[in-house]
Amino acid sequence: MEEKVNVWKANLTNGLLLGLAGVVYTLILYFFDQSTNKSLGNAFMIIQLIVLFFLMKSYRDNFMHGMITYGQAVGAGVIICLYSAIIMAVFSYILYAFIDPGLIDKMIAMSEEAGLKKGYTQEQIDMGMKFTQKIMNPPVLAAMSVFIGMFMGTIMSLILAIFVRKEGNPLIDTPEN
Repeated sequence: MEEKVNVWKANLTNGLLLGLAGVVYTLILYFFDQSTNKSLGNAFMIIQLIVLFFLMKSYRDNFMHGMITYGQAVGAGVIICLYSAIIMAVFSYILYAFIDPGLIDKMIAMSEEAGLKKGYTQEQIDMGMKFTQKIMNPPVLAAMSVFIGMFMGTIMSLILAIFVRKEGNPLIDTPEN
């Protein structure tokens, strides 16, 4: 008789690993004063994609006896990303609220500078800054971190599941063989 694997419990460690990788990467950027560097932020997406692939593959091999459907792989990836997004949200709240509240001011100044480079009028920039200042606070940034993490994680999971899935003949490939 085959045991039913609880996908939530099985992927908790994987989600923690991905979340801690994000925290470590964010701290490295912070210590080198590169927190607002967009290209390094995008580089983490590639790192996250690679790590997520290996975590989904690990789930397949260790908990699913080497066989996983596309849907199961997507589900596992989304759950891993949910745990990771929650960890990153808690960390971002701590970072913006306690470690360096001035980082929000840097991000707001960077937004204003980007508006000037795009050729917006001062009136347009001022109107945009009013909105930006309302949403640039630790609770809102933490909530956005969860939604963005889940959105990107779902897209990554949908793509990676194509490569992680491994289906065999259910009559021949059983967990006992």
